[in-house]
Amino acid sequence: MRNLTRFGSALLAAATFTTGLLGVPVDSSELQALREQVRALEQQLKIISRQIEIKDEAAAAAAPTTPKITVNDKGFTIASPDAANSIKFRGLVQLDSRLFFNDGGGVVNNAFVLRRARLGTEGLFAKKFSFQFVPEFAGSAVSILDANFGIAVSPALQLKFGKFKVPVGLEQLQSDTWTFFNERSIANNLVSNRDLGVQASGDILGGTLNYAVGVFGGLGDGGSTNNTDFDNEKEVAARLFATPFKGSAGSPLQGLSFGIGASVGRTKSAAARTAGYRTDGQQTFFSYTAATAGDGQNWRVSPQFDYRLGSLGVLGEYIVSTINVRPSASGAKAELQNKSWQLAAGYVLTGEDSSYAGVVPRTNFDLAAGTWGAFEVTGRVANVTVDDAAFPVFASAATSANEATAHGVGLNWYLGKAVAFKIDYYQTHFGFNAAAPATSSTPILRQDEKVFITRFQLSF
Repeated sequence: MRNLTRFGSALLAAATFTTGLLGVPVDSSELQALREQVRALEQQLKIISRQIEIKDEAAAAAAPTTPKITVNDKGFTIASPDAANSIKFRGLVQLDSRLFFNDGGGVVNNAFVLRRARLGTEGLFAKKFSFQFVPEFAGSAVSILDANFGIAVSPALQLKFGKFKVPVGLEQLQSDTWTFFNERSIANNLVSNRDLGVQASGDILGGTLNYAVGVFGGLGDGGSTNNTDFDNEKEVAARLFATPFKGSAGSPLQGLSFGIGASVGRTKSAAARTAGYRTDGQQTFFSYTAATAGDGQNWRVSPQFDYRLGSLGVLGEYIVSTINVRPSASGAKAELQNKSWQLAAGYVLTGEDSSYAGVVPRTNFDLAAGTWGAFEVTGRVANVTVDDAAFPVFASAATSANEATAHGVGLNWYLGKAVAFKIDYYQTHFGFNAAAPATSSTPILRQDEKVFITRFQLSF
């Protein structure tokens, strides 16, 4: 407004000056009238400017100053008006029923199991600083599952510190809520779970390549940290995962992702080797002798892929885990190499898209409305092969199998985004080392494992 007033005054002065230069007689009455018009214009501009200021003040006063509260199937969220700061509460409850068949009558393993019971908290501050805290209430004792904080420098550089999943196994990195089957495959036995460490990750090349690299305390196959790491041995883990056809709309390759995860480190303790490899029914089919301890370099490598095309989803990975062990503190050291693989697929019968992040039903289950949610059928085959050199020095051929091959089929019913009912059938065949007796001394290994696992799941 001041600039416009100044412009009007300047225009009047310029007109007077120009008229004088040209020798044109100046009529004082006309000049006075022009001055009055400028003053009137200035007054009008002042009024308009004040009206604008009043509107701006009213808009600022009307702007929300109270937190925004959101409650939906993704959790309970409290956020600042500008969404720069937020805290979210999320939960997961899974109740399983395990029913085993033809187990010889000598094994008591049919059970209801509270598989997972979690109430987690996630937070965001200034849009760049985040944290995650997830306790696990299922099991015999409460434990801390995830506890970490992050700094989002840019989409290409995300830093994470604390306890979280090691970036190697594809299915291991998938949410516990959205795997094809109730239990991850037996191939997953050969990767570690959650560990203490620091990690850098991000999306580069236009979002077509995701990378992660970190330094961790180091764990045995299938292990999770006990929240301490008092030794000098550490592990480096990294993963590259590409989605090169991400932007190719309409291409059958748009949903193809593939990559490789790997880790390398040194260990020197009994905790460095696996506590045991488990079947789909969560029964131990292989374990080292109690005296066996890790001592030296270990490494893992896992090529992997994920493919989604409409309602179809396919996931596969191959894992090699190498460990150096001693049968006792003074025994001779040996390098063992165990291998596993899996191929799993799912198809959504009701037409919704398959996704690594889960199936979202178009409608919720509602008898009155005649809607049933979404249905998905699944199938999987997986294998674990233990190095024959593990027997008989590092593991007993009489009590452990050296191979397991599992087949599974399942039906997933998504009643809504937060509620699911799943039923799986698994059958696992065991192979044994040449030194094994005709009948294993471990009852569960005397026949194939045949088990139904049903799950009622609530997740938000």
